[in-house]
Amino acid sequence: MSPPSPLSPTSPLHLAVALDGAGWHPAAWREPGARPRALFTAGYWAGLVAEAERGLLDFVTFEDSLGLQSAHPLAPEYPPASAHPLAPDTRTDQVRGRLDAVLVAARVAPLTRAIGLVPTVVATHTEPFHISKAIATLDHVSAGRAGLLLQISARHDEAAHFGRRTFPRPNPENARDAENAEYAENAGDTRRTEGTGQPPAPAGPDLIAELSDEAADHAEVVRRLWDSWEDDAEIRDVATGRFIDRDKLHYIDFEGRHFNVKGPSITPRPPQGQPVISLLAHRDVPYSLVGRTADIACVTPHDTGQVRAAVAEIRAAQAAAGRADERLPVLGDLVVFLDDDHAAATDRRARLDGLAGHPWTSDAAIFTGTPADLADLLLEWRPSGLGGFRLRPGVLGHDLEQITRGLVPELQRRGAFRHAYAADTLRGHLGLPRPANRYATARSGGPRSGGPRSGGPRSGGPRSGGPRSGGTWPGGPRSGEARPGGAVRP
Repeated sequence: MSPPSPLSPTSPLHLAVALDGAGWHPAAWREPGARPRALFTAGYWAGLVAEAERGLLDFVTFEDSLGLQSAHPLAPEYPPASAHPLAPDTRTDQVRGRLDAVLVAARVAPLTRAIGLVPTVVATHTEPFHISKAIATLDHVSAGRAGLLLQISARHDEAAHFGRRTFPRPNPENARDAENAEYAENAGDTRRTEGTGQPPAPAGPDLIAELSDEAADHAEVVRRLWDSWEDDAEIRDVATGRFIDRDKLHYIDFEGRHFNVKGPSITPRPPQGQPVISLLAHRDVPYSLVGRTADIACVTPHDTGQVRAAVAEIRAAQAAAGRADERLPVLGDLVVFLDDDHAAATDRRARLDGLAGHPWTSDAAIFTGTPADLADLLLEWRPSGLGGFRLRPGVLGHDLEQITRGLVPELQRRGAFRHAYAADTLRGHLGLPRPANRYATARSGGPRSGGPRSGGPRSGGPRSGGPRSGGTWPGGPRSGEARPGGAVRP
C-alpha cells in the first residue's frame, strides 16, 4: 500500500515556528526589539508562544542542546585550527546559554490553549525513562499538546559533560576528518564539539549510523513507557478506596543494544496516548531514522528537486519499516527574513551580516522578502510532497510577527491556511490518530499493533513486537522485585 498523502494540493498547510534565543541569525540579539535582557525570563518565551498561537500555528519547537551554542564552523575570521565543523567556539559577541526546553514548554503550557509545544531532546546523552516522564507530564499539563524534537549529538564537549563515552577529536588538517564532520553536520547534528577519556566511538557516517540506531531504541523505549499505563488504569474511586487498577500497568521489558528498561512508567498515559515525536533530517541515515521512528519530519531542501528527493527517501524508509500505511507529514525548514518590501528585508539581512562579521549561512534555505513572496514559495514547493513548513525567524522580535500577521493572512486569503483551530491536541492539528495502547490490545487478545509503534526492541527493522515485550504488573512489585522504571544501559 502506498503511504497516505500528507497533503492534497488544496488542503491547508501545516505551519510551525522554531524558537531559538533572539532568532536564528547570530546577530539577532543586537536588533531593535530583540530584548536580549529578557532572553532568560519566562515572560519572554510566553510572549513568543502567545504570538505564535495568535497566528493559529500548529506548533512551536524550542531549540536546546547539552552544550553551549557555537558560531558558524567555517567562518573566515577563525584561525585554521578552529575552522573545523566540530571545533570549539570562542566568540563572545553572540548569544550563549539556554533555558531547558522541556521546562520552558511546561511553563508556557498553562498560558496557551491550542498550540502544540515541542521541546528539543538530545537522545545521545539522556535516559528514555526520564524523557518519557517529562514529555508525558508536559502532555498532561498542556491537555494533549506535547511533542518532542529528537536529536542526536556527536559533540565532544557534550560527551565530556557526562563521561560515559568519547567521540574522536577531529584534526582540522585531516581531509577525512573534515569530510566526516561535514557528514555529521549534514546528518542532523549542526552543533559542534570536544572530548573525554572513554574508548572512542566510530567517526563520520559510522558514528551517525550508531547514534541514529541508539536514538531509534531511545524513541521505542519512550513510546513503550507511555503505553505502560492503560488509559483507564486510574480508578480514583473514593467510595471503594481504589485509586489504581494494577492489572492495567505493564512491564515493558525492553532489551536492546543500547538500553535495558523494565518499566512501567511512574506517570499515567499521556492524553494523546503518544505525544508527537518529530525529527530534523538532512540526508540518508537520518531519513532512515525518520522512516522507522518519527510521527513528523522536518527536512532542509533548497529547491523543489531536493524536496522530491527527500520526501521519496523518507517514504521508502517508511515502507521499509513496515509503516507505509501510516500518516507521516514532512515539513520543509526555511529561515525567513520578512519585511513589507523586498528591499527592506534585504537591507536588514545585510545589516545583520555586517554585525556578525561575515555572511551568515544555514543548513536550511534562507528566504529574504515579503510575506506574499514567501506564500508564493510555500505554495510552489507544496506539490513536491511537503505537508507544510517549519519557519525559523531570523530575528524573533521582528520576523515572528511578520509570519503571524503577514504570512498567515496571506495564506488564508489564498485558502491555504486555517481560519481557526479545528482540534485541541497536537495530534489533531496534524491529522494523526490517537494510537491504541499496545499492552491493552495484547491483554484483550487483539492484534498487538498498539497503533503507530508496536515495536520490537531491536533497531533497524519493522516494529513487529519482540521478545519480553510487556508483561502485566500483577499486584505491583514486591520486595526484591523491579520497581517502576529501572533503566539500565548495557
